[in-house]
Amino acid sequence: MTLKAKISRGFYGVRSFLFHNTSVRQTLAKNTFWLTVSNVGGRLLRAIIIVYAARVLGAGEWGAFSYAITLIGMLTIVTDFGVNSILTREITKRSDPAEQTRYLATALIMKVVLLAPSMLFVVFFGPVITSLAATRAILPIVAIILAFDTIRDFGFAVIRAHEKMEFEARAFIFTNAAITGLGFVFLALSPTITSFAWSYAVGTGLGAVAALLPLRDHLRKPFSHFERKLVRPILASAWPFALSGLLGGLMISTDVLLIGWLRTAEEVGFYSVAQRVVFFLYLIPGVLATSIFPALARTAKHDAVRARRLTEFTLGVAFLAALPIMAGGWLLAPGIIQTLFGDAYSPAAPAFAILTLTLAATFAGVILSNVVFAYDRQRYLIIYAAIGGGLNVILDILLIPPFGIIGSAIATFIVQFVAIAYLWRVTKFVLPFHILPHLKKIIPATIAMAAIVYGLDAIGASTVVNIAISALVYFAILVLLREPILREARRTLGGLRGA
Repeated sequence: MTLKAKISRGFYGVRSFLFHNTSVRQTLAKNTFWLTVSNVGGRLLRAIIIVYAARVLGAGEWGAFSYAITLIGMLTIVTDFGVNSILTREITKRSDPAEQTRYLATALIMKVVLLAPSMLFVVFFGPVITSLAATRAILPIVAIILAFDTIRDFGFAVIRAHEKMEFEARAFIFTNAAITGLGFVFLALSPTITSFAWSYAVGTGLGAVAALLPLRDHLRKPFSHFERKLVRPILASAWPFALSGLLGGLMISTDVLLIGWLRTAEEVGFYSVAQRVVFFLYLIPGVLATSIFPALARTAKHDAVRARRLTEFTLGVAFLAALPIMAGGWLLAPGIIQTLFGDAYSPAAPAFAILTLTLAATFAGVILSNVVFAYDRQRYLIIYAAIGGGLNVILDILLIPPFGIIGSAIATFIVQFVAIAYLWRVTKFVLPFHILPHLKKIIPATIAMAAIVYGLDAIGASTVVNIAISALVYFAILVLLREPILREARRTLGGLRGA
């Protein structure tokens, strides 16, 4: 075979691997690749503007903006009402295009109906529930962001159902590139919270358009395909997921909202930067869970062995990532915060150190929630979220007044492990699985890496150099120990060469 033929074959192999669904293994690898590219690339872009905006606006105005964005996050759960997840699951199960179109059109009309009162709530009742004057000033802009976010997420739900995550990757990266670019421009023209909020609104609007473009043929004449008889079964399936999502939102968002009520905007700003870094890391289990869900939904009730193996492998990957990040985050918290946000945000470091210790529980929770949902056991998710959301509110009210943001971080730590203990137990009832065999080599590698982190920090190595060297050491140890997860990853990606 000539060199030109080899290059041509390699090119078409890569193209086939990345843009076509040919098998379960290849589709899972392709979707994981694109979701990783979009989430890492997109969130890195947004992280750049977040770091810059936090420095330019200062802790007070940045805290007020974070409060508003947290409010959007809570209301997005309301406007979704679990419809997106149900839509993804139902389209995945159905091969008839006409039936898929009816579900899509009905879900779209339902989303619009849910969105309108949420926007009115932000504008008219938002000023009542916040004591931060700077937040009140941008609430009309926040309502616009809420609308665009809702539309974009709907588009992503349809794209995921068709397992075309390359379209989602393109739209997600474009959205964050738009937010970042416009953020720099708007802040240069006017370094205020209002200016930055407008950049966010315009960027999310462009992102909503990008998410809907690949679906334009599916969205023609939605009213003509709307079926009233589908509304009740969609809501019947969605409400448990919506309630669990709302309670889960309390578990994540209560901290910022209650700090804003009980303390100051500056403390919201400090806690927010710590939380933002941790939330960025949540993309790891999010990518894994989103990638496996279509395959898991198909195999859940027909091939328990494959579903169990898929769950165990995904949990293994999650812990392979979470454990070293926890160790490094705890040891390097001050350096990480100062490197990213500057000395002015040093008070955020203790809270960040505590929050990193929740990553193992959080990573596992994301994966297990998808397993439970794939088996249509949403009632367990309601209890899980109620435990987390309710306990978080109680502990925040008790710990924030005397201890500030450190008290909130401690509350989150306790809540995550109590909630995951319940979810772990019920998931094993739904689908018996075992994870300890997958940790036999990951735990020693993490301990060795932590020793390297501590040693480099003790001799004064920079945080960036420390992280780079320690990460290389960690993966080198896993390779030497012949970690099966790495071998499985190489075997899956080997399909690219043979495609």
